[in-house]
Amino acid sequence: MMQDTKRIKNPGKQRKRLFNAPAHIRHKLMAAPLSKELIASKGAKTLPVRKGDTVQIKRGDNKGFEGKVSRVDLKAYRIYLEGLTREKVDGTNIFISVHPSKVQIRSLNLDDKWRKNIIERKKAVEKPAKAEKPKAKPAKKAEKGPAKVEEAAPEITKEQAPAEEAPAKPVAKKPAAKKVAPANKASTKKTEETEAKPKAKAKKASKKTKGEQ
Repeated sequence: MMQDTKRIKNPGKQRKRLFNAPAHIRHKLMAAPLSKELIASKGAKTLPVRKGDTVQIKRGDNKGFEGKVSRVDLKAYRIYLEGLTREKVDGTNIFISVHPSKVQIRSLNLDDKWRKNIIERKKAVEKPAKAEKPKAKPAKKAEKGPAKVEEAAPEITKEQAPAEEAPAKPVAKKPAAKKVAPANKASTKKTEETEAKPKAKAKKASKKTKGEQ
């Protein structure tokens, strides 16, 4: 029975599908990216790792190690490389397991004819290159007539030049008349009283002279 390919967001269900996946699904989950040279020559970007492939570790404690795959463990989703071992406390050497997502395939084992067919099929699935859009032709510019030659202005001689007008004389401005501030009412009254007193005295004197005569 084939496993459903519907996407699931629940982490518990994702882990359940991973642990209970059938062999053909597990084989696809063991895929690793190819090197730039293989991508250029084979046309595929990723392929499942197989025994006999040469891979290079790209992440982890053993980063940079390159070796041939000696065993593929589909149950644990791990691969083992020749020469990648560690020593136990009792002195025995054991292989170190590596997840296929941490390696890059440097060379492929093409002993199996079915694998060659897979590579050819992957190459055909690649998207075709986008067709270049034709460049828009530049709009034709309107044909311009012969450029008009501007006529040079005739030079004006000193004799033809108009006589310069004499500068106008500046007109003297008349000084503005100073405004006299009006006298206070009290001062005007005092002046009138002082003028009226000698006149009254003069009238009295004239009356006395007339009476004596």
